[in-house]
This record gives sequence, structure tokens and C-alpha cells, in this order.
Amino acid sequence: MTVTTDEAYEQLAAQSVGTLWRHLGDLFPAEPTKRAVPFHWAYRALRPYMLHFADALSIEEAQRRVLMLINPGLQQESATVTGLYAGIQIILPGEQAQAHRHSANAFRFIIEGSGAYTTVSGERVHMHPGDLLLTPGWHWHDHYHEGEGPMMWLDGLDFPLVNSLDTQFFELHSETAQKVSVPDGLSSAQFIHGRLNPAWIGERSANSPIGNYPWAETKRAFDAIADNADGSDVDGMVLEYTNPWTGGPVMPTVSCRIQRLVPGFRGAARRHTAGTILHAVRGEGTTIVDGQEITWGEKDIFVVPSWATYEHVNSSKSEDAVLFSYSNEPVVRALGLYREELL
Repeated sequence: MTVTTDEAYEQLAAQSVGTLWRHLGDLFPAEPTKRAVPFHWAYRALRPYMLHFADALSIEEAQRRVLMLINPGLQQESATVTGLYAGIQIILPGEQAQAHRHSANAFRFIIEGSGAYTTVSGERVHMHPGDLLLTPGWHWHDHYHEGEGPMMWLDGLDFPLVNSLDTQFFELHSETAQKVSVPDGLSSAQFIHGRLNPAWIGERSANSPIGNYPWAETKRAFDAIADNADGSDVDGMVLEYTNPWTGGPVMPTVSCRIQRLVPGFRGAARRHTAGTILHAVRGEGTTIVDGQEITWGEKDIFVVPSWATYEHVNSSKSEDAVLFSYSNEPVVRALGLYREELL
């Protein structure tokens, strides 16, 4: 060739060709390069904005009134942590949210209110604070509020992952609300007993068939354990919501857990390669993430990025703290990329 080395680089770049030796350190770092950063959203600060837009913007105009919780390091993806999203949604009495479906898996963790329900694939699933409601990908779903006062919940979706794979589809239903085709809450009634599952159902999905994991059952589980179990040195008494068919996570892309931190709890420090979003169901405390103190109160939301060192602290001498969390751990494990360290 009769070109200089600089000219060769320029000509290759014009053909959309790069040279590995100039990018090796960026492409294969010694440790994960964390794009997501530790971040905290105070529910008390956001709630007035939710109420404002509920008044200023009709449900027909918005279709879904949601404040998206966007990580400062993931703004282009509108992601809260790598591969996952969190938002806070509000619906008012008498409102009907348009039925639609999408490829992304979704769930709702109810924060406050009463009298609303979501209809998923023809089943009405009623909402109560602390309930976990599932909407697997490509299932029709709509919401209706027949109670009083605002209803608010945490929306969790894996659309940042789905979009990154160029596999997202979305469709509006031909009707505002889908027709109810099965008794209310049937999926929970059939499966919530845990070890006794309906043998007549032949179709078994990677998504849990349970529409609602009610708070009443979660509380019953914690009450049964009481203070008799040692729990985890890192996460306290932590329980995982599971798919009764597989015993694994509720969705192939999302793991959901809930943990009780007893008064005076100080967790051991750990880091792992699962990005995690946490919501304070009750109580208050501090989580130290890569040396940054995040002080959270009831209903707040915060994130622990992949491979960030974290430790939970409940400094109260008399009150439990309860955290709901969801992570991309199932995806990371399925790819053989899960790693953790106790520090």
C-alpha cells in the first residue's frame, strides 16, 4: 500500500471498519464499566407532581400517566438500571386506561389506594397496597378504578433489554377495555397455595401463571418466620416471588424479592453482576452503594447498579424496614455471567 498509517486508519473508518488493537482496553475492561449510577427518588417529592398531572392531563390524552425514573447514566435508553425500567403510575376514580399489549414483560407493585383493578388476558386482578401483579409480555392488559381517591403503583418493565435486542412490538386493543372471560383473581386462587398446583393445566410458561401475589400472603409468610430464622447476612430475611411451574423467577428476565430488615440490622457488604431496583415498602434506612449513602424512607425507590458494592442498614431500634426489589439476575445467570463477592 502507498498510504500512510494515518491514512489507512481514516480509509478504514470511512468503510465502518475499526482496528481491535486500538480499542482492546475499552472492549475488554478488567471489571464491568458501570453506566448506571446509584440514585434515589423520594416518593414524597414526586407525589405532588403525580397529582398535578392527574388533574392537568386526562387519561385519554396520556393513555398512561407515568413518571419515568431514569438513571442519569442511562438516559438514552430511558432505563432505571441496565435492562430494567421503573415508573410511578397514577389512575383516578372512574378512569379506564386503554387496553394494549407489548413484547416487554411488566409488573405492578401497588403503592397506595384501593378500588382499582387490572385486567390481564381476560382476568380482573384487584389491587391492594403491597400486592405484586404480573403482566407477562404480549398479554392484553388495561386498568380501571372504581374506588375513591388516587391509585398509584410502581411499574416495572424489561423494555430497555427488549429494545436493545430490537425485538419490541406494541399493539392497541380494538376496544378500550377487554372483555372479562374468567372469574376475578382465578390465577392467584389456583396457584397461590405454593406446593399444590392445578395438574389439569397443561400449558406451562417461563412466566409465572399467578396474576397477583397479594400482600396478605407475603405478610403471612413473614409472620410465620417471625424471628426464628437467621436470614441472610447481606439482605436479612429475604423471600423470592417464584413461578410455581419452575420454582424460579416470576419472569425469565426479572427476579422479584422482598426482604425484612429487623431493627438494628446492618448487612454485610456484597457486590454482584445483577442490576437492582429497590422500593421501600415500609420503614426507613440507609443503603451504602459504592461508598455513597442513600437514605431512604417509606415508598422511596433507589438503585444498586451491577457490580456496585452495597450494604443495607436499619438503624431503628424498634421498627422493621421492608424492601421490595427486582433485578435482571435471571438474564445474567442464563448467559453464565452472574458473579458475586462478599466484601
